[in-house]
Amino acid sequence: MLTYKNVNRIFIPLLVVFILLRVFYSFSFLWTSILITSWLFLTTFGSFNIRCNFFLKAKHHNFKVKDAVISLTFDDGPNKEFTPKVLSLLKKHNAKATFFLIGNKIPDNQEIVLAILNEGHTIGNHTFKHTNNFGFLKTKEVVSDLKKNTDLIENLFQKKMNLFRPAFGVTNPRIAKAVKELNLDAIGWNIRSLDTTKDSKEIILNRITKNLKKGDVVLLHDTSQKTLEVLEQLLQFMETKNLKSVTIDQLFNCKAYA
Repeated sequence: MLTYKNVNRIFIPLLVVFILLRVFYSFSFLWTSILITSWLFLTTFGSFNIRCNFFLKAKHHNFKVKDAVISLTFDDGPNKEFTPKVLSLLKKHNAKATFFLIGNKIPDNQEIVLAILNEGHTIGNHTFKHTNNFGFLKTKEVVSDLKKNTDLIENLFQKKMNLFRPAFGVTNPRIAKAVKELNLDAIGWNIRSLDTTKDSKEIILNRITKNLKKGDVVLLHDTSQKTLEVLEQLLQFMETKNLKSVTIDQLFNCKAYA
């Protein structure tokens, strides 16, 4: 398996050998440059592609599930305008979902979080600040940020979240260490809707539905009118295919809360 540890086990000895060859035998620096560039490419690709499990093992899909179920997931809430409308659509179609919440949005939207829980949905940790430099934070800073969100939810709603989705889906060794230290269950996706882009709702819907099958995890955001319109059509499509949305903990048979 191509992981950060396995790659380093290969690249570090090779780098030492290349340096020694360079020192003692005038070995071309070109090969060392190619080696370093390859390492940088792999680690950068791994950082921005949570699905490859390069730095940490995350759950992206469960194709072994017996029932015709998928998991709809929503990032970046709670949103005062759109989350209640998402909840209304889910209730209308008897669908359950998982909401990955940003901590600093929770104090002003406690009633929305309570509604999410009361209607049988699951919540997860999506960092406290969702800062743009999340991938550059030190391990202790990542731990502090995630713990602040976990503690807030536990104090307000008596739920200690186990599920975690990193901001922007970015992973690295420091985030992996924080996840391990806090004993969190990392959750990715295998269908990315890209609903926050400028793509039309038709393109977004097609991107989700063209290969939709049981066991899939769909990434959406409860932050726009466009997503609402996509969601309504998606839920209708799922009904025609006899697909049902369940929470992440149901799909993977894991614990949502400690």
